[in-house]
Amino acid sequence: MDQSYMKEKPIVPLVLKMALPMVVSMLVNSMYNIVDSFFVAQIGEDAMTALSLVFPLQNLANAVGVGFGIGIGAAVAYFLGAKKKGAANRASALGLLLSAAHGAALCGLCMIFAEPFVRLFTDSEAVVQYSLEYFYVVIAFAPVITLEMAFEKILQAVGKMKTTMFCMAIGAVINIVLDPLFISGAGFIPAMGVWGAALATGIGQSIALACYAVVFFKAKLPVRLRVGKSDPEEKICRRLYRVGVPAALNLALPSFLITALNAVLAAYSETYVLILGIYYKLQTFIYFTVSGIIQGIRPLVGYNLGARRGDRVLGIFRFTLLLSVGVMAVGTLLCLILPEALIGLFTVSETTRAAGGVALRIISAGFIVSALSVVIGGTFEGLGKGMPSLIISLIRYLVIIPVALLMTLPLGAAGVWNAFWITECIAAAFSCLMFARYSKTLKTKAGHA
Repeated sequence: MDQSYMKEKPIVPLVLKMALPMVVSMLVNSMYNIVDSFFVAQIGEDAMTALSLVFPLQNLANAVGVGFGIGIGAAVAYFLGAKKKGAANRASALGLLLSAAHGAALCGLCMIFAEPFVRLFTDSEAVVQYSLEYFYVVIAFAPVITLEMAFEKILQAVGKMKTTMFCMAIGAVINIVLDPLFISGAGFIPAMGVWGAALATGIGQSIALACYAVVFFKAKLPVRLRVGKSDPEEKICRRLYRVGVPAALNLALPSFLITALNAVLAAYSETYVLILGIYYKLQTFIYFTVSGIIQGIRPLVGYNLGARRGDRVLGIFRFTLLLSVGVMAVGTLLCLILPEALIGLFTVSETTRAAGGVALRIISAGFIVSALSVVIGGTFEGLGKGMPSLIISLIRYLVIIPVALLMTLPLGAAGVWNAFWITECIAAAFSCLMFARYSKTLKTKAGHA
């Protein structure tokens, strides 16, 4: 399969061709948590609070799967661009093997620490029970998640964007259909509550994995699963982890952030913990859209880097940034115009709706500027530069904690909401400085990366 179009086709139609299927995929993928939360919210605020409390642990499993998958995809795209098909094959094989091991380890560790973790933030036995019922089922599917993400990123690296979109959509649709059936019951299916929501998600993810595997082994792709004895597997593993570990940390940092902010907000009211959880469900529609664009351009960036086309890398970056700013502008308008209605999707409490509306208006002030740090970080990952991307994420997700603590002194819980946009401004400034420095030498370094 000829991949030369990645370095020859005009940038605007190329980015749209690669990114749009991934945007649809990510929007569909965001439905996993949104649909679960919507139906669980019908049970009551205790159940919804429970999902908010275990979200950091659930996100950790997704972060490891997606993050290491990014490392696999970046390596495969680079090797194909450099005309090293054997190395691309070995990167795929080793990536899948390691992904399965990561999933198994996550499953065991998270099951051990789940209950002590949840009890740090609530004294309500009902909330604890709901949390564990949901999480134990979800985390049992961790190996499925990590393998699913590995296959997805390999297929994206070879340009199969529409294929991954359909595979992901099939899993999400099955989850959406099963959620109300498993949660509330129907006919011979008993009502399973939050346990049913988790099971529906796991089944959807398992079917998506099966679809990815069928495509990978049946379709004519430029990569196969090969592990050679004479070639340096250790060197390939280092390349996988060099991008995969920082990318996983990037995605896992929100888990640490939410945990820290939950501790701050719980001192004021559990209602604020619920609002933070609802916000992170809602913001997936905005940030997953941008993430879809970035996923679409990562293979292009990696391929053009391997092909020594630094000029095209910069062109791809500029157009991606333009698209992302547009998405963030739309998200900002929605949060300013319809904040209470958005919060109301997950609660019937007027108090929670009003307080959540205030939070959304304040937080959304940082959406547009955040496009800079998100796109620059994603571009660095495509270039195989995992560390600069990690630094950007550390600023976005760690600096916010001391800022939030300082802002709560004069503003109370509202200080946490203001900390979001303040931190995004700081992260955007640092991101621009790092990328400006690197972009000056991109053309000359492309052939030696």
